[in-house]
Amino acid sequence: MLFGAAMFCTDYSMTPVALAQALEERGFESLWFPEHSHIPLSRGSAFPQGGDLPKRYYDVIDPFVGLAMAAAATRTLKVATGICLVAQRDPIQTAKRVASLDLLSNGRFLFGIGSGWNAEEMADHGTDFKTRNKLMRERIEAMKAIWTQTKPEYKGDLVQFPPMMAWPKPVQKPHPPVLVGGAFPYGARRAIRYGDGWLPHAKRPQYHILDKLPEYHAMLKEAGRAPDSLPVTVSGAEQETDMIKRYRDAGVARIYFNLPPAKADEVLPIIDRLAEMIRRQ
Repeated sequence: MLFGAAMFCTDYSMTPVALAQALEERGFESLWFPEHSHIPLSRGSAFPQGGDLPKRYYDVIDPFVGLAMAAAATRTLKVATGICLVAQRDPIQTAKRVASLDLLSNGRFLFGIGSGWNAEEMADHGTDFKTRNKLMRERIEAMKAIWTQTKPEYKGDLVQFPPMMAWPKPVQKPHPPVLVGGAFPYGARRAIRYGDGWLPHAKRPQYHILDKLPEYHAMLKEAGRAPDSLPVTVSGAEQETDMIKRYRDAGVARIYFNLPPAKADEVLPIIDRLAEMIRRQ
């Protein structure tokens, strides 16, 4: 099982460079940055995890900028979006950003995606909340065409463009892994339909992901997909030794831990503790 860490990188946290180097030095596999372009002050959409929306959601940097800095400062650490809000991004420009980051990192990019939860944020980007999941699927299909074809074109209900030429192409073939986020069962269904992996949260108010993995594997079997063809990456995993063992025994391919958006004096002891816990596995 592989191990990563995620942070809402802000102007009051560790920098992407310092965080990435600390993780690589301690043997972590990947660094994950989330995304919110902004938070509308109307705040009509409830925070999925309940309670007030944490300040870090307002303050987070652009993930592609941060990940590019992290990749440039490391040699083996994978850099990942966790998650990229595809329904709020232009697919042609996003395809170029993904391909460019994969090229410049020498194939170290993981494309974690999700449709999001903040309807007001989406509306400011011209995205209809009701069709966000269909829009995400079509944009991913369109990006795959751009990454893999010399003269790609796409004709969907919500996304269309005529034949074009777009470079660079990603280093990873056919393209960086598309890890589809989302809760069970709908996120799992989307991952099975067009993803290279499923990226659920460890816990939701209704369930723990470990309790849903047997149903997920049954869905894979019904779809004619082998479990190793669509590995599970669990975000926000518990920072406990016994839970790491449970994830491994359940066949989870990767977990990543959430770190506070803080300076090194607060974050590095947490990373050291996690690294030691991983070494004892």
